[in-house]
Amino acid sequence: MNTPEQLPLPLPAREALGREEFFVSEANAMAVALVEGWQDWPTRKMVLCGPSGAGKTHLAHVWARLAKAQIVSAGAITEGVVPALARSPVCVEDIEAVAGQRDAEAALFHLHNLVLAQGHSLLFTATREPTHWPLILPDLKSRMMGAQVARLGAPDDALLSAMLMKLFADRQQMPAPEVLTYLTRHMPRSHAAAREIVAALDEASLAHKRKVTRNMASEVLTRWLAARNGR
Repeated sequence: MNTPEQLPLPLPAREALGREEFFVSEANAMAVALVEGWQDWPTRKMVLCGPSGAGKTHLAHVWARLAKAQIVSAGAITEGVVPALARSPVCVEDIEAVAGQRDAEAALFHLHNLVLAQGHSLLFTATREPTHWPLILPDLKSRMMGAQVARLGAPDDALLSAMLMKLFADRQQMPAPEVLTYLTRHMPRSHAAAREIVAALDEASLAHKRKVTRNMASEVLTRWLAARNGR
């Protein structure tokens, strides 16, 4: 008697952000070491940069647990919230989003100075290094230029495969190893692409009420590439 195949349920994706879920390979080992060695940052501040989906937010949560830090979006910082934020280490995410906004930059400058004055540390996340941020406040720009930088680059095979596995697991999917091997060999080497492709495969799996297979991966990836090339 054949055992019925267990089908995935349409549950919301829940992203695991613990250290144990962050896979380390040659592509990101230096950045991970710098984040975990936060107590040795020369100026008590660091910028973690990399493309969208590279794992900046995940690594920021790892750091927040280590340093007992708060995490805040750059766009949510105002002069009024600075004193409360400065009571502990702080991670400011997506700092480029406020570049060019004078009031937001002024609040960020105030936060930077107060956090460091109280003996705490700062972590910033961005897609690019500080030299590329279009900041308009010279004092803030000079402070950011003085931060240590850790870079998350394009994933190697080991990291891409692990990333795909995690993205599938976040969606309660458990594809066979051959699916991961196929995708790793044929998809663009991009964190953002991995997220989009896994989302597309999850949608196809739910629509057809069957698990993700090698054939399904081929069909979905072919459609995804065609749509991408037509953008």
